[in-house]
Amino acid sequence: MSLQPDAILDACGLNCPEPVMMLHNKVRDLPAGGLLKVLATDPSTKRDIPKFCMFLGHELLEQGEDGGTYQYWIRKKLD
Repeated sequence: MSLQPDAILDACGLNCPEPVMMLHNKVRDLPAGGLLKVLATDPSTKRDIPKFCMFLGHELLEQGEDGGTYQYWIRKKLD
């Protein structure tokens, strides 16, 4: 994705529930409409991060995997 993130969360090496807990805290610090890139190695994030976004109203713009690292682009909801 060619967008420039406002922040990057590196949750590589962490296992459930730590990546989502860190994501929750990081999203709080973003301005409304801010773009966050998340990097993780825990396969459960493929399930947990989309559910997190749907439940809280954030937009999951893109997700993918590259060499065992999962990448997520999340746009924080407008307040």
